[in-house]
Amino acid sequence: MTVDYPQVKKIGIPRGISYYNNYPFYYAFFKALGFEVVLSDKTTAKIIKDGNKYLVSDTCLPIKVYVGHVVNLLEKGVTNIFIPSIQSTGYKVNNCSKVRGLPEIIRNVIDKPINIIEPTLDKTEKKGFKDFWYECAKSLGITDKKLIKHAIDAGWETYDNFRTMTESGVPYTTALENAMNGICEKRNIQLVKPLSVVIMAHGYNLFDEKISLNLIKKLEKMDIKIYTSLDVSMEKAKQALNTLGETQYWANESDLTGTAAYFMINKKIDGIIALSAFGCGPDSLMIDEIEYHAKNFSVPMLQLNIDEHTGEAGFITRIEAFADMLLRRKRNNIKKQINIPQEKQKPQKVLITSSK
Repeated sequence: MTVDYPQVKKIGIPRGISYYNNYPFYYAFFKALGFEVVLSDKTTAKIIKDGNKYLVSDTCLPIKVYVGHVVNLLEKGVTNIFIPSIQSTGYKVNNCSKVRGLPEIIRNVIDKPINIIEPTLDKTEKKGFKDFWYECAKSLGITDKKLIKHAIDAGWETYDNFRTMTESGVPYTTALENAMNGICEKRNIQLVKPLSVVIMAHGYNLFDEKISLNLIKKLEKMDIKIYTSLDVSMEKAKQALNTLGETQYWANESDLTGTAAYFMINKKIDGIIALSAFGCGPDSLMIDEIEYHAKNFSVPMLQLNIDEHTGEAGFITRIEAFADMLLRRKRNNIKKQINIPQEKQKPQKVLITSSK
């Protein structure tokens, strides 16, 4: 069911899919248009359960979570909800079918009063970024071109500050909070740790602490330096992808394959962790792609699949085993590089006794 409330000055944004990478832009854009941005709550077991109610069992976890967040916003009394239709981010650079069809999924499974704000980004069909935001504003009853341009500029400023901070090493949550408050502070000192890994994952899988089982915090407790797609610019990730001789087909391929490729090619990591939702077709293709190249670069790789039934105990065991293997491997490589002579063992006397 759809309702039209053009005068309502609140807009809801679900904490899922594009939220994790693009929220700084979304927040500043809608704020500049005069809207109060209302976020759904952080992912909980209830939100996942609510999403499960509306979808078939083999739907991937991120989509179940997204539907749960839409339900959460409706429970807060928010009926204007931003659910973009992101078809392609470049010519024939496509999103998966479920992400492309998010507005239709919500419209068909949730029979409650809801006004879906669903601008379309489809660069294959020449519907670009500017068209996307003008369509978004128009659906909210705003046609003032100067105001819309001002909002787009505000979005870019906040987003650029966010990315400037993450690429300098500022942690995701800190950079997000700073960007929301108009602060841009770089990290000038890079921490050196015994091990470094790049996590190859969508933002909605990695930065959602419930979905990822707090993977980042678990690795930090092991004193491991972590790199993500937000630590490298899009241009450098795409260049690394080209260096491997790969062509981008999926919208997030530069974020996943390109990021892993960049840190692997530049020898900044000891290993790769690929985190993906169980049953995700595009992810499985991208992981196979980077796994092939990782073997050529002799970089170990761990694949972690997640769904709503993933147990934390087994998750931790695999991470710890991978970290132990990386540490032993690095220690052995260092010994070889500095040519540590092997200690000569002294012959041992063996006392043989006999009993009568």
